[in-house]
Amino acid sequence: MRSSHLFLALTLTTTQAASLAYAQWDIEESHTTASLRGIHNVGGGVAWASGSNGTVLRTEDGGYLWQTCTIPPGADKLDFRGVQAFDENTAIVMSSGPGDQSRLYKTTDGCQTWKLVFTNPDKDGFWDAIKFQTNSWGWILGDPVNHQFILLATFDGGLHWQSVKQPGLAEPEGGGGAFAASNSLLVAQLPLLFGTARGWLYGGGSTCTMGLVQDHPQSCIDLFDFQKARLPIAHDSDSAGIFSLAAFNWTQIAVGGDYKLPDLSVGTAAFSPDLGQHWHPAQTLPHGYRSAVAYDATQKLWITVGPNGTDISTDDGKNWRPLTPSSTDPADADKNWNALSLPFVVGPHGRIGRLRAIDQKTIVTKKP
Repeated sequence: MRSSHLFLALTLTTTQAASLAYAQWDIEESHTTASLRGIHNVGGGVAWASGSNGTVLRTEDGGYLWQTCTIPPGADKLDFRGVQAFDENTAIVMSSGPGDQSRLYKTTDGCQTWKLVFTNPDKDGFWDAIKFQTNSWGWILGDPVNHQFILLATFDGGLHWQSVKQPGLAEPEGGGGAFAASNSLLVAQLPLLFGTARGWLYGGGSTCTMGLVQDHPQSCIDLFDFQKARLPIAHDSDSAGIFSLAAFNWTQIAVGGDYKLPDLSVGTAAFSPDLGQHWHPAQTLPHGYRSAVAYDATQKLWITVGPNGTDISTDDGKNWRPLTPSSTDPADADKNWNALSLPFVVGPHGRIGRLRAIDQKTIVTKKP
């Protein structure tokens, strides 16, 4: 994340009892000390992770063994904030940085070799997130250049990219940039695309369905109508805003806060029950700044992570409660996380965890 700001937590106040859940992250051996920001679970035991100093990791057995990949050429000092994988052999990693330090590398042989497929052509640009809807269609979100957010589209698996020019992508009054914290600023739901900014949600919709023979992809891009709305998330400083967005069915969840004040729970989560048309602040907030959020369809709950802990919601983001380590978990099993692609979570110093079934307990406490 750079200092500019913009694009696409539970403090318990109980009187007698608080519903808690024990932390269920099994810590895995990554064989790296890199700060991990990107994680993508492909399924079938295959997942890819990425981070600082050109680090890329891969597992084919559900995380039992993480392979250290070959560093892409010229990338040993790059920060891979995003990874999008397609199978056990094919993946794209995105580095975030000013100008040509924002790059895309692609592998098709299980990360033995890499090809530089795209470099940020704008010296003032800075990429924040990458998201693929299919193996062919993908998007890159970048900080504003000339007061316009950068949105790039590909329709050939990332080999070629084109700029999306829309008046609705103009930065709000006062300017700002995006937070490249967990590669989760973009949500793609055909034919809709949503992106988050410091305190804003950008939503674009198209009236054509991409993929039909009679529809050229460019025609769909031209029909996107981007609009923005202010979300009830903390945004009163350069270090505060929306850091992650996730959607399941009609529900959308946004989380964030102030990363310089990680224990502050004010303005850390909001929810929308109608695909982003109306937003509400969470009634019970995560207990600190949160950098990533995701929905676990198996356990039917939302989960959000950050440096000071993990929280879950079983009512579509209205209320959050913390996960706490059990007697058999490491004392910090719930803490120091950056990004999610369930069941995996990654963090600083090569930290990787895998979610196991959450055992919820009710802890009776006395009045404060």
